[in-house]
Amino acid sequence: MSDKPAPRKSKAIPSSRLSRVSRLGALAGKIAGSVVTQGAGQLLKGEKPALSSLLLTPKNVSNIANQLASMRGAAMKLGQLISMDTGDFLPPELAAIMGRLREDADPMPKSQLVDTLNLAWGDSWQDSLLYFSFAPIAAASIGQVHKAITMDGKMLAIKVQYPGVKKSINSDVDNVATLIKLTGLVPKSLDIAPLLEEAKQQLHQEADYHREAAMLTRYREHLGNNNDFVIPERFSALTTPTVLAMDFIEADSLDTLLNEPQETRDRIMTSLMTLFFKEVFEFTLIQSDPNLANYKYKADTKQLVLLDFGATREVPKHLSEQYKALLNSAASNDKEGMLAAALAIGLVDESHSQTQISAVLDIGMEACESIRSEVPYDFGNSDLIARLHDKGMALTMQHDFWHTPPVDALFIHRKLGGLFLLAKRLGARVNMRAAAAPWLDDKQ
Repeated sequence: MSDKPAPRKSKAIPSSRLSRVSRLGALAGKIAGSVVTQGAGQLLKGEKPALSSLLLTPKNVSNIANQLASMRGAAMKLGQLISMDTGDFLPPELAAIMGRLREDADPMPKSQLVDTLNLAWGDSWQDSLLYFSFAPIAAASIGQVHKAITMDGKMLAIKVQYPGVKKSINSDVDNVATLIKLTGLVPKSLDIAPLLEEAKQQLHQEADYHREAAMLTRYREHLGNNNDFVIPERFSALTTPTVLAMDFIEADSLDTLLNEPQETRDRIMTSLMTLFFKEVFEFTLIQSDPNLANYKYKADTKQLVLLDFGATREVPKHLSEQYKALLNSAASNDKEGMLAAALAIGLVDESHSQTQISAVLDIGMEACESIRSEVPYDFGNSDLIARLHDKGMALTMQHDFWHTPPVDALFIHRKLGGLFLLAKRLGARVNMRAAAAPWLDDKQ
């Protein structure tokens, strides 16, 4: 057994509901104390302090982000799901918190890890493995991943769920939502209740590793013999509701692709865009988390490794059909068709003004400009993401458009947005019209 030190300092995870609530309570108390102190100081200077400025001092922002990150689980995930809707349109103070929550979590200490594995595998589990690395190779919001080797020499990746995460999901979401609302940065007109409920449902699904193993197998079957991608296979003998065992695939981070020729980067990104269309229109099953850590690159075979299927979701058939209509409308520059699809999906509704609807359609049409290009779209030299950011800010701030579309639609947008950012990062050129051709009415 190997016991190499973890590269990041470990922190014990509060596993009981009481300890998790206590942490949030202590955090609220610390922030309240800071507000009183700062407010009193400003009053003595003859200034009238604004509550938002007192709540969101750099120190308070740091305290909120660090405490939520140390709790992992729903405390980290909720911020990610809320920011999924508003994206880059969040106020900078809240964006700073969300940015911290998107980073890798601090791993749990060895003693807590061993206790967790004892519960899942029994006290003698170390005797049944040839090797187990106690230093995690990855640590995220729900669990951390370790490398292991079976007695017959099979190398595995072992995903271990943090203790107490599953039992505390509902209370974590409610408590963190209250904390976020306290800042006043989320507009009252934005109904985040559906997002909060969805956060609970998704977290319960992600915390069920038997479900993730089933989704992993199902996705592998859909992908078939596609040689562009590699997906690990689950190792059932060591998989439990809180431990997921699968093949360990030797691969590098996506940044390795930056050293590859333009042709390779273009091919990889084209494969990912084509896979997205297949997910929505053919599989009706989408791996909805675009986190870059979910992709690895095998330089020896020039293949992309797909990881983490906990956030895999079914795409309702009616939604798939309406997005196909939206795609075709965008490809043919048909605003009337796009409006019909947008209404059917729920991106806008009859309560919105014509100005608001027109602004939404303009953004949608601009977001799909690559589909109308007859030549490969140069994401690296395009300012599309910046333009969409500016128009999104104008939509929310100038047109007071705070609308929450159906959650299934948000996950589709989230995945596509992540792919756009990746294409920009890789400087890739993708013939998007050709990639989408099988689902366009005017097939090429």
